[in-house]
Amino acid sequence: MTQARSAVAPVGSARRRTPDQERRLFGAHVPTAGGLHRAPAHGDEIGASAIQIFTRNQMQWDAKPVSEDEARAFGEALAASRVQSVLAHASYLLNLAAPDDAARERSVGALVADAERCAALRISLLVFHPGAHMDAGEEIGLTRIARSLDRLLEATRKLSVRPCIEVTAGQGSSLGHRFEHVAEILARVKWPERLGVCLDTCHLFAAGYDIKSPKGYERTMADLQRLVGLERVAAVHVNDAKKPLGSHVDRHAALGQGEIGLPAFRRLLGDPHLAHLPMVAETPGPIERWRDEVTLMRKLGGDTSR
Repeated sequence: MTQARSAVAPVGSARRRTPDQERRLFGAHVPTAGGLHRAPAHGDEIGASAIQIFTRNQMQWDAKPVSEDEARAFGEALAASRVQSVLAHASYLLNLAAPDDAARERSVGALVADAERCAALRISLLVFHPGAHMDAGEEIGLTRIARSLDRLLEATRKLSVRPCIEVTAGQGSSLGHRFEHVAEILARVKWPERLGVCLDTCHLFAAGYDIKSPKGYERTMADLQRLVGLERVAAVHVNDAKKPLGSHVDRHAALGQGEIGLPAFRRLLGDPHLAHLPMVAETPGPIERWRDEVTLMRKLGGDTSR
């Protein structure tokens, strides 16, 4: 497969920080029940400087555009909070590699709508799963993803939103569980410089990347740099894994309560190559658990700020 590397200038993943706000960008995926404007306050409750949200119901295809009132309320709530970086996660229904033309068309349309919602909310990073080839084969699936992304990037060329390919666990026929897949997608799209990459520690481990051992972590990061480029990484999902290395099963666990373990997260959270990135946990609530997760992330990452 073709290697794809080129330096990219990230679309602002975080708001400009003042000296008293120089905290690592740690946080969690927080709910938006009751309105999008509630998310920044949830971030403050758990001591987060970064949050991830769904801008709409992720299990439904249709969603209304963000209204001016919603956008204003979200912006005001964010400005009043200590949250410095916001990620959005696209719908789980998307399959940019779907063999069926109508299904692929619907997925592209939904992802465009997600990007438009992000733009209205001034959220610059939109994380998405690339899709599953569904027995069509990897080569065909990767080409379909690239063509779908070309359409997305064409439709959103005037928006300050950076779509980010999430590395997957490799369940079923899903693509994106190898750095070679990501590199190939980037090599085939027309505007690769507009795309980012989101790492997920649970997904990496489930896909067979041994980030648990020191040598395995070093080898994983070297492969990522060689095939994709660390400069493309725009965000990290910090999740332990319920299943063993190479299981290809996407089941998140709280930090230190899964197969990866705390020493590996200390290594990752302390990695200077990743220190500038927003890092969010995606474990189930309640909110007290997210607070504990963020506190532990700061401790492991050597960030003593509050």
